[in-house]
Amino acid sequence: MENQLRDYILMMADNVMILGQRLGEWCGHGPVLEQDIAITNIALDLIGEARNYYQYLGETEGKKEDEYPMKRDVRAFKNILLTEVPNGHWGDTIMRQCMFDCYHYYLLEGMTMSKNERLAAIAKKSIKEATYHLAFSGEWVIRLGDGTEESHQKMQQSLDDLMPYFNEMFIPESYEIWCHEQNIAPSPEVVRSSANEKFNAILTQATLQMPEKYYSKKGGKSGLHTENLGFILADMQYLQRSYSGVDW
Repeated sequence: MENQLRDYILMMADNVMILGQRLGEWCGHGPVLEQDIAITNIALDLIGEARNYYQYLGETEGKKEDEYPMKRDVRAFKNILLTEVPNGHWGDTIMRQCMFDCYHYYLLEGMTMSKNERLAAIAKKSIKEATYHLAFSGEWVIRLGDGTEESHQKMQQSLDDLMPYFNEMFIPESYEIWCHEQNIAPSPEVVRSSANEKFNAILTQATLQMPEKYYSKKGGKSGLHTENLGFILADMQYLQRSYSGVDW
């Protein structure tokens, strides 16, 4: 397998694995039982998608799928910074999820036409779940943004706080460009255009205003992360780090 393809698959896998871990932190803590179950199910969907990518890599490299999420250090992860941002309150989580879902849905949509049959198959399965994820997060952004004065103010603050992480999803690394040129992955610009259009439509319905100025943070896709990822991995990898090779 080419290094560029390997890096791309790791990015896809790490994005949904780390966000799935974050969403899993809501289990038992959701605002109401229905939303607690819904957000936990989304977490399971994302981790299931990550497993498909890790299994693909494991088959080509002779490794177990668990070695990728459980035995790599921070710098080896290629997830975007948005996925490792702490959950905050419910509005923060929903805004983060909506941002990611807009990107994730259109990325998978393009991936269904990949010449790599394995990635295309994963995308065709995952986009069914991503469709629900986007509907769920989008509806909640609209409900809270166009709700009470307090909920509107909180959602506007969530948007302002998270916008610095938004653009990284659409700034391509060299391996993304290579995969697009090989007809393995969709055009980053096409994904950006579609995701931005969808996200802006949701914000309009939610009566939320895009901040005029914000600094775009990046680095996650090349292994440069915030301190947050270290804490996630310390928790996620505890068992394998303490008892290396332990199995069920």
